[in-house]
Amino acid sequence: MVLGILDAAVNSAYFPKNYVPHIVTAAASLVFIRAFSQGRTTSRDRDLHARTVLVTGGFTSLGLTLLQSLAQRGAHIIALTSEPVESAEVTILIGLLRTSTDNENIYAEQCDLSSPSSIHAFCTRFMAGQDQRLDALLFAHEYQHLGSFEFLSPPTAELQKERETRSLATFLLLTLLLPALLVAPVERDIRIINVVNRFYAAAANSTFSAPFSSFVPSPPSTQKSIFLAEGTRALKTCILTRHIQRVLDALPSAQVPKTDASSSSIPVIDAKTQKSNIVAVSVSPGISRVDTIAPLLYADWTGRFGWSYLGVVLYLLLQPILRLIFKSPISAIQSVLHVLFIPTPFKIVSRVKQPKDKSDSVIENSVIEMPEEILKPGSLYAECAVVPLKVPTIDFPLPPPKEQSAKGKGKAKPEEEMTDLPDDGELGGEATGRAVWEAYEAAVKAWQEAEPKKPAKQDDEKLGTSGVAEMGTEGTS
Repeated sequence: MVLGILDAAVNSAYFPKNYVPHIVTAAASLVFIRAFSQGRTTSRDRDLHARTVLVTGGFTSLGLTLLQSLAQRGAHIIALTSEPVESAEVTILIGLLRTSTDNENIYAEQCDLSSPSSIHAFCTRFMAGQDQRLDALLFAHEYQHLGSFEFLSPPTAELQKERETRSLATFLLLTLLLPALLVAPVERDIRIINVVNRFYAAAANSTFSAPFSSFVPSPPSTQKSIFLAEGTRALKTCILTRHIQRVLDALPSAQVPKTDASSSSIPVIDAKTQKSNIVAVSVSPGISRVDTIAPLLYADWTGRFGWSYLGVVLYLLLQPILRLIFKSPISAIQSVLHVLFIPTPFKIVSRVKQPKDKSDSVIENSVIEMPEEILKPGSLYAECAVVPLKVPTIDFPLPPPKEQSAKGKGKAKPEEEMTDLPDDGELGGEATGRAVWEAYEAAVKAWQEAEPKKPAKQDDEKLGTSGVAEMGTEGTS
């Protein structure tokens, strides 16, 4: 029947047979544009059974797609939400994910990322639990676009504060959970993944500034465009991620996995590639139709910052074009999955040569058989590849010298009071990383002090459906 209808249409007098080549060319062009705009698809995969992944922003469009992909691979997922875990929305979504992926290890835990006290409360509960295992921290709450075109909704101070609050939540949550990562077995492959928007390049110029203007006093500046404001937020996160990797690699002792003396193959850490079993990377999924374009057109009726009828109408009318040139959630998560799946230098297996001298290190004399691609610690990834982003260097001011003590000791040198980290020159180098780190610390302190004090509750907060205190220990490294 279908072929009959097609034959009748082609042989009809109304069918423009003279334009068949043009129609075929146009159709092929549309298919090519669609495939190109969706970006690369990761060719990697990984079994995530017995792996615990903590996800923020898991109930956004991108986040739900990520949760589904992780759950299909058997991951034990803890998804943070600002809503009560007993709410209908959270309960229904978690139930649907468990049913559709046949994975019961998907849980939600309440943690309001706009409240320092809520973040502290969650981390306290987690650290007090029976199992503190974390194989990956996936911060996806910073990806969703904030703000719209000025003719639809003018920028506000509240919007800028929300941008900075989300960045500070990443820093606070990471620093509070870092002790659990540092005490994990050194054989464990741990990854910290920060998901950022695609506008980071807009801020990679001489106008980039590290301070958080909503929380600490800063020089007055002109009103930033929406793309520059979003780009500054993303670039700060990228620089912070790179600096965190420097700090992890600068720990007092290199974390070398235990090996069997009779084995000729051992997991190796290349001193020039990676020193820590914890890898921190940033990922830019690209411009998503739902998480980027809808808020940009002020058409996100599920967001907390409102929407407009004009924005919704524009969003609906532009759907054919938006679906053609912007990413779907499934295409957007490919780079995130890529950095989660590809091996790290820490897990590369090598064949060890016998050292010529007893003083030579076995690690130094190992021959590494590198696979096609390994994860580059501290880097920014987009389209399943490393982005060589150049960032201007920010001169970090040295602290003032201390006064001479009563015992007659000389003045302390400022350089001696600062941790000596190697300057790799990436993403602005160590000086820029230190400046951004200090800006985060100062802003988090002001953020916590500005939060209204809540009266102490008589009973402890209820555990979410993740059951953090009851998590089993069935997984192994």
